[in-house]
Amino acid sequence: MKFNKLTSWIGVALVLGIGTGYVCHAMAPDAAAAKEIGAYFTAVADIFLRLVKMIIAPLVFATLVGGIIKMTDGRSVGRIGARAMGWFVAASLISLFLGLMWANLLHPGTTMQLALPDAHAATNLKTSSLNFKDFIVNIFPKSIFDAMASNSVLQIVVFSLFFGFAMRAVREQAGEAMASMVDGLMHVMIKITDYVMLFAPVGVFAAVAAAITVQGLGVLGTFAKFIASFYLGLSSLWLVLILAGYVVLKGRIFRLLGLVKEPTMIAFSTASSEAAYPKTMEQLKRFGVKSEVTGFVLPLGYAFNLDGSMMYQAFAVLFVAQAYGIEMSFATQLSLLLFLMISSKGMAGVSRASLVVVAATLPMFGLPEAGLLLIMGVDVFLDMGRTATNVIGNSLATSVIAKWEGKLGPEETESAREAAPAVPGHPPAGANASARIRVAEPVA
Repeated sequence: MKFNKLTSWIGVALVLGIGTGYVCHAMAPDAAAAKEIGAYFTAVADIFLRLVKMIIAPLVFATLVGGIIKMTDGRSVGRIGARAMGWFVAASLISLFLGLMWANLLHPGTTMQLALPDAHAATNLKTSSLNFKDFIVNIFPKSIFDAMASNSVLQIVVFSLFFGFAMRAVREQAGEAMASMVDGLMHVMIKITDYVMLFAPVGVFAAVAAAITVQGLGVLGTFAKFIASFYLGLSSLWLVLILAGYVVLKGRIFRLLGLVKEPTMIAFSTASSEAAYPKTMEQLKRFGVKSEVTGFVLPLGYAFNLDGSMMYQAFAVLFVAQAYGIEMSFATQLSLLLFLMISSKGMAGVSRASLVVVAATLPMFGLPEAGLLLIMGVDVFLDMGRTATNVIGNSLATSVIAKWEGKLGPEETESAREAAPAVPGHPPAGANASARIRVAEPVA
């Protein structure tokens, strides 16, 4: 399915999902019935997400190991990693600052006149595992099979780094054949990704229909100012990130934004970063980013560079404080920014990560954890925006680092993709004899 055609179908599915969900919610006699109807849509959406999750681990492994093998020297990995982490830290600080700024300017928590939950009510979110010590330990896998089974991207990255450098060390003995196998695995996984993405419109339709069926559109009216304020903040974050990318990528950034439109729509409609990961990788390749950069930076970004989620955490904490009439001084907010900067790095692999981070942060600053109950009902609509922002942020980060490293080539054309060899190292079908000879010749 061509890029523009698939994008159009996803857009149609998004609209149909909203309409279908609205009708189902209106026809349901009560909330329990609406939840039961929504469960059927959720089942379809879960099937699509399971299809995506089954390709994440081998795709990350193959692209990262293949990228390390292609790097000219081991120092390239350290340099790319350092540049990536520098970008991630800067983007995280900007995201948190913008979240605090918009919450202070718009005061969404003081003007909504909502009925406040009991300050001692429980949210039932597990926050005990969210600490820096456990995060450091959990970076390292106790079993690569366990890490792949649970799609723990950061653990897969660690194992892939060891595996890739080991292959470089033994390449003269046995690594060459394995390198070809890894390269072949990457091409196979990309093809499987194409097959899975054919079901993206169905998954998008079901995910949106499920959310609207259960929640209804009325809840959007009740929380209109809060949701609008948050999306205004996200828009400003997009602008800042795009301007930063423009400084490095110049006019090509607009083509990048066009290419990542599809994975962004998938992320928005499914509220799942994993659902957008394979297509994001594919579109970055089309943009010209070398596979060794994409395979290394993108997985790190999904663990350390969740720009939309960072903004949400700062925004949500101040919203709760405003709703309960608790004043937070500038110094306290600065401490909050630094605390979120550190604690949020442990959210990779945590279920409902952003909510968990906020739930763990509120008591630290004397705020009632029950305040989170105010926004849990509309969190799915907020999650859509922050997940889409995460895709944009990681796409920009990967492209910028590729440019800095001199590994951003010209955009891959449609004809070049169709002529690409099915098996690495072999010419495409129909290539002439001289082309075959040139492929076989050693490179000086």
